[in-house]
Amino acid sequence: MNSKAIQTDLCIVGAGPVGLFAVFEAGLLKMRCHLVDALPQVGGQLSEIYPKKPIYDIPGFPSILAGDLVTNLMEQIAPFKPGFTLGERVESLDKTEDGFTVRTSAGTQIECKVVVIAGGLGCFEPRKPAIAGLENYEGKGVAYMVLDPEKYRNQKVVLAGGGDSALDWAIFLADVASELTLIHRSATFRGAPESAEKVFELAKAGKIRLILNAEVQSLSGDSHLEQIEISESGLDSTYHVDAHFFIPLFGLTPKLGPIADWGLNIDKNAILVQTEDYSTNVPGIYAIGDINTYPGKLKLILCGFHEAALMAQSAFPRVFPDQKLSFKYTTVNGVNAF
Repeated sequence: MNSKAIQTDLCIVGAGPVGLFAVFEAGLLKMRCHLVDALPQVGGQLSEIYPKKPIYDIPGFPSILAGDLVTNLMEQIAPFKPGFTLGERVESLDKTEDGFTVRTSAGTQIECKVVVIAGGLGCFEPRKPAIAGLENYEGKGVAYMVLDPEKYRNQKVVLAGGGDSALDWAIFLADVASELTLIHRSATFRGAPESAEKVFELAKAGKIRLILNAEVQSLSGDSHLEQIEISESGLDSTYHVDAHFFIPLFGLTPKLGPIADWGLNIDKNAILVQTEDYSTNVPGIYAIGDINTYPGKLKLILCGFHEAALMAQSAFPRVFPDQKLSFKYTTVNGVNAF
């Protein structure tokens, strides 16, 4: 093995909730983990798209905010001291005598005995609206995700979209931005009815400027975004709204990315696995969570947790070929840190 490379037992590709829980299941069996994620923070979709949205089907939690679930998972796996490489995309995977070598877009090299793909729906690319010159303001007022809400405190913010993400962030940023505008090309929203009702209530209270049946036509500003041009149905002319930030929330397009070139069996942009242990057709590579597929597959976080547990049991003899696996309940054995 290369002494300069990161050495670990399991390299987990994807630091979403299922990837994080896989660290816990592996840690119980004394297997060390290193996680790689293209996003700059852990949590996957929970952190990136809807951190303030409640989840209702996590056992033991009648309701828990997505962001709080990520926080709890990080606390749960802390005793096992996982490593993280964030903001880098896995680019290549090579078979070695001892296992695999994983390389990222930034040149980070990870040598491991087992690879676990927990990449959710794969690599995400934002769906960008067809607005001329939009790219010119990326990083200068235009963003496609809300990474740090505090960035928008006391700023004039314009959101566009009609799904859950647009509604959730409109509700949250209404108390953060000095002036918040939500633009939607229809009169009705696709998101949760209770969220839509809350947005209408905030609009009536003057907390949100709500512009329906409208679209953004162009952006303007010198070194940074200053104004947005809007066309509204039924009006012959356009008008402008002052804006420091424009965030079009039209969803994300999932793509497998380089994983598609790893020789894995793929079905409709998902990785085929065996349900006894969620192994792929390549020995030593597993796929858990939304990125895999099999008969009866349900894309639920709790199903991904189950898959992580069975994966860890199967990975154990690959990491410790000379040891016998003895299954023990945590109520008996506890959680022993490294």
